[in-house]
Amino acid sequence: MHALALSGVAKTFTMHLQGGLKLPVLRDVNFAVAPGQCAGLTGPSGTGKSSILKLIYGNYRCDEGHILVHQGGKAVDIAAAPPRQILSVRQNALGYVTQFLRAVPRVSALDIVAEPLVMKGVARDDATARAAAMLRRFNVPERLWSLPPATFSGGEQQRINLARGLLPEHPVLLLDEPTASLDANNRAVVVDIVRERKRAGAAIVAIVHDDEVREAIADNNVDVTQFAVAA
Repeated sequence: MHALALSGVAKTFTMHLQGGLKLPVLRDVNFAVAPGQCAGLTGPSGTGKSSILKLIYGNYRCDEGHILVHQGGKAVDIAAAPPRQILSVRQNALGYVTQFLRAVPRVSALDIVAEPLVMKGVARDDATARAAAMLRRFNVPERLWSLPPATFSGGEQQRINLARGLLPEHPVLLLDEPTASLDANNRAVVVDIVRERKRAGAAIVAIVHDDEVREAIADNNVDVTQFAVAA
């Protein structure tokens, strides 16, 4: 049983500012990921790796095909699901971690990291304790926890974002360059957490340009150039 399966997925962008020009980018995307496995998306920049993650997460709608995410014993087709159902899948089964933090004004770093657990129904005290443990793991100084991350350095914001995205134990996890700009110690933290999630049965799709990190976490690689539509 696969936790995530894409079959026949295609995506064309419509350039509304250029007279509705159609720009096909992906076609016939086919791959699946089993629980406990990590698939690394490889290929040159511009071949559509990040677009595939956004299609899986439902940020982009695909033009053809199916994207099945297994949640609680049933499969949801993200390609056909209404927005309300997609939001439910995100809350319960589908995590998406990028290297960029959308900083929320006046909300502390600790609350930002804890929020996904609170949204899942975890008691706030428990969520806060688990968020604090994750912040320690990412070497974020305790003096920063009560401050809003908008004032933090880029590297500190990235670690807050990773702590927030990796804290909930989603069955399916999407990683878009999670180790970019991190130092060696924090790259190792990400590798350790990804391995833990795999041991717990998570299915992971990752874009990682660092060959060493990709070799450490990926069980197989999916070459996206085979799905890219030549310009």
